[in-house]
Amino acid sequence: MSAAMHPPVADSNSHAHAGLHHHKESFISKYVFSQDHKMISKQFLITAIIMAVVAMIMSIIFRLQIAFPGESFAFTHFFLGDKWAPDGVLSPSMFLGLVTIHGTIMLFFVLTGGLSGTFSNLLIPLQIGARDMASGFINMLSFWFFLAASVVMLSSLFVESGPANGGWTVYPPLSVLPQAIPGSGTGMTLWLFSMVLFIAGSLMGSLNYIVTILNLRTKGMKMTRLPLTIWALLLTAIVGVLAFPVLVSAVVLLIMDRMMGTSFYLSEIHIAGEALDNMGGSPILYEHLFWFLGHPEVYIVILPAFGISSEVISTMSRKPIFGYRAMIGSLMAISFLSFIVWAHHMFITGMNPFLGAVFAFTTTLIAVPSSIKVFNYITTLWRGNIVFSPAMLFSIGMVSTFIAGGLTGIIVANAALDIQVHDTYFVVAHFHMVMGVSAIFAMLAGVYHWFPRMYGRMMNTKLGYFHFWITLVAAYGVFIPMHYVGLSGPRRYYEYTEFPMFQGAFMDLNVIITVFAAIGGAAQLIFLYNFFRSIWYGQKAVQNPWNSNTLEWTAPVEHLHGNWPGPLPVVHRWPYDYSKPGKPDDFVPQTVPLEDGEEES
Repeated sequence: MSAAMHPPVADSNSHAHAGLHHHKESFISKYVFSQDHKMISKQFLITAIIMAVVAMIMSIIFRLQIAFPGESFAFTHFFLGDKWAPDGVLSPSMFLGLVTIHGTIMLFFVLTGGLSGTFSNLLIPLQIGARDMASGFINMLSFWFFLAASVVMLSSLFVESGPANGGWTVYPPLSVLPQAIPGSGTGMTLWLFSMVLFIAGSLMGSLNYIVTILNLRTKGMKMTRLPLTIWALLLTAIVGVLAFPVLVSAVVLLIMDRMMGTSFYLSEIHIAGEALDNMGGSPILYEHLFWFLGHPEVYIVILPAFGISSEVISTMSRKPIFGYRAMIGSLMAISFLSFIVWAHHMFITGMNPFLGAVFAFTTTLIAVPSSIKVFNYITTLWRGNIVFSPAMLFSIGMVSTFIAGGLTGIIVANAALDIQVHDTYFVVAHFHMVMGVSAIFAMLAGVYHWFPRMYGRMMNTKLGYFHFWITLVAAYGVFIPMHYVGLSGPRRYYEYTEFPMFQGAFMDLNVIITVFAAIGGAAQLIFLYNFFRSIWYGQKAVQNPWNSNTLEWTAPVEHLHGNWPGPLPVVHRWPYDYSKPGKPDDFVPQTVPLEDGEEES
């Protein structure tokens, strides 16, 4: 069913649309300093893919060291050279550096900047019926700050003393005192300045997203008619605006301790028998500031994943999303509760047991809205006329990994149990499953689903199937055994063979984990080939390849300034009218007016 035509209406955006598709642009203005939200979304995506490849290579290198300590690998020497991998053996300092930068890149530069930056820019104007973002210039700046932060972070790998190697949380005192360890020098300084640039770009982007959604919706696009993707991206932006400035303050105070002689995080420190002139500070202050952002950051990552999966699952099930308003309510509840659970990362800091019980309660409580979303996904799938596209498989995979990771969250939410597994590979496996793998699966689902909208071509479906199944098996092959390794003791050991209690079965598990990590990494080569080849050689896409209801599929396949060549579309219904009784097709676009006697769902 094609969208109905409507008389011209006033634009909800100040951009004039007459003749916008005839506007001439130079290479620089189109590809470098573009203010077009569609191009900026591609810039975020390509940058995130590059950063993800770098982080993936890092993870394989340090996994080889964990599984086969002290053995020489040409793969390691090829990437790190003689300085950091003499004779192909990873050095202890660079081992910690790779773990640190891998975590930082994946959490901030791929799962935050890449996921939100790509899909907020692509979908917000198109799905709400706007010409572009509220401010194209600020939108452009948000990407360039993101790119600058990426370059600064990667440049820390090339300084003489090596990158930051105090862990991705960069706890003081290691992150404050340059003389503490090699990675506390210039590499740590670059890490801190990179994060300031990243947060500045994120704040500019988030404010732009909020203003655009609230002010530039097209005629008829009420808040109760917004796709769940837009609700998720809106709440993600709000959480980011409230939480990221706290990390900026933590980083600025840390920089002052490093360079200006202050003692916000330092107190009575001795290095090599020498007492430093620092008194009155506490590293626990940094932990509070960091995790006040750090836990909302988990939901800054997973909320867009929920939104993407909601859209894909409903579309490919050919059914209305189950419990639309309950889904919105659960997104709001998750956003609120994310701000009052941060100290569950600090159960072993000596906090009052009563306070620990409070944070254990709020942490457990957040499972309720999360479970609502999972139940609604399953109910939407139930008896649906499911189309198993690669996007649908990755969305279902996201639900699977989120459930698997969430179950172990019950353990780490309990203060008494968390004390036993804190800072072990059990926690690493938990957050990789519930946040890392789940968000990556949703991001891949979004790429497969909206690739025709981004590039006007289709990705290869068979390659998508291979990509999904190998990645799913590899993800479970890595992180299920890792829970058992975590029960044996702490993480970040350079050589487990130094400890007799870790030899035997646990070393065998580390070998299994590393083999599956290598298989998972190789599977991403299928995606990279499929993605970049399809940009130029993929089958040309029709305007609405998935028979979807939302507004982005009413815009022409060719990219136009202003998205629509004529008047903006008018919205008459919610976005999930699939398989509606009495309709000749199993989808009804939002632009189709309600018939006489027809009630809006």
